[in-house]
Amino acid sequence: MALRLWKTAFLRSSMMVLTILSFFMWAHPALAAQAGVVSPADTAWVLVSAALVMLMLPGLALFYGGMVQRKNVLSSLMHSFVALGVLGLLWIFVGYSLSFTKGNWFIGDLSQFMLFRTNINSVHGTIPTYAFMMFQGMFAIITPALISGAVAERMDFKSYLAFVILWSLLVYYPLTHWVWGGGWFQAAGGLDFAGGLVVHLSAGASALAITYIIGKRSGFPHEMFVPHNLTMTLLGAGLLWFGWFGFNAGSALAANATAALAFTATMTAGAAGACSWMVMEWLIVKKPSALGFASGIVAGLGAVTPASGFITPGYAMIIGIVSGVICFFGVRMKFKLHYDDALDVVGVHGLGGVWGTLATGLFATVGAAGLIAGNPKQLQIQAIGVVAVGLYCIIVTCLIAQVLKVTIGVRVAEEEEFSGLDEQLHGEVGYSI
Repeated sequence: MALRLWKTAFLRSSMMVLTILSFFMWAHPALAAQAGVVSPADTAWVLVSAALVMLMLPGLALFYGGMVQRKNVLSSLMHSFVALGVLGLLWIFVGYSLSFTKGNWFIGDLSQFMLFRTNINSVHGTIPTYAFMMFQGMFAIITPALISGAVAERMDFKSYLAFVILWSLLVYYPLTHWVWGGGWFQAAGGLDFAGGLVVHLSAGASALAITYIIGKRSGFPHEMFVPHNLTMTLLGAGLLWFGWFGFNAGSALAANATAALAFTATMTAGAAGACSWMVMEWLIVKKPSALGFASGIVAGLGAVTPASGFITPGYAMIIGIVSGVICFFGVRMKFKLHYDDALDVVGVHGLGGVWGTLATGLFATVGAAGLIAGNPKQLQIQAIGVVAVGLYCIIVTCLIAQVLKVTIGVRVAEEEEFSGLDEQLHGEVGYSI
């Protein structure tokens, strides 16, 4: 009897949900196309750029996967790949709407819930809305995946899934609205061409917060955690560099001179960061390492991201050189401040994002004016953005991580950590021999 009642209730609930969804789908016609004509060239470039950013997820998986211990390689790879699935759906479901609809100064509304009000004729500037939505969606997927490097080798997989979903809803989507969706930072005149605040600082600040909540790996810092496959890490760095051209130059949202400028700045800063880091290793540890060179690439690329469409190549070189020095010392902070950032998300992405955002306020001379162009107010706005985003990410991430810790837990048992997360959490191993 009870089973029959349960089945009846389930069927009625299902019909109600379907009725509500049908109402959203059919009762609200899609918004009319905005004024503007679609440019085939711009559309092609943004679609290619979105694909390039998507390729950064496998690149990140290889970059991180090579740096963990052999017994945790699949666990690390899964952190990046599962984001493509779970966060890809979440972006379609509510992410785009919360990020890019009118809403208020803090966050968007749900008028684009499941994209019900977008159709094939909807236009964003000179490109279809679908193209813009998917390009931005790739940013929304890779940013939480960046944080996974900080908690590698000890975070429970179900907790990671819950964390990236909650973090996207409570941190990433509001930040995107602040900076690009009509929120307070954009209204104040803040500059972030491709994600210094939204992507890199948010990931670095949140990584710092969650490392304190989840705790250190067993044996850190006394035990050596040696990367098991730096060949894989270098390949990942190459794919990240390749994809970064779509990340930055694609943010022009057009096949134009600004895209070409951002493309050039991206190459210049990435090379400068790599060479700068290599020189620092030569001077201090006497040997230039492959891991250091790869880390310098990412440091330079991350730092130039917010400035890439606003600066000339000479300033991009300065940003890259300084980022290599700052991030080189930044990754060593964890030993002095006693936090276990396993794959140096804080030192590379966090500090790189801070420097790049401030450097935008210093060196912006194309399409915007920074301090060097006679506008000191821009540097002030950028600094406010750094403080606001950093504090918001730290506070909200601590709350999310603490709630997970006291409910479902955030890390694996000690014996699981010792045996390796691949076999314990996924029932398989990365290498058969």
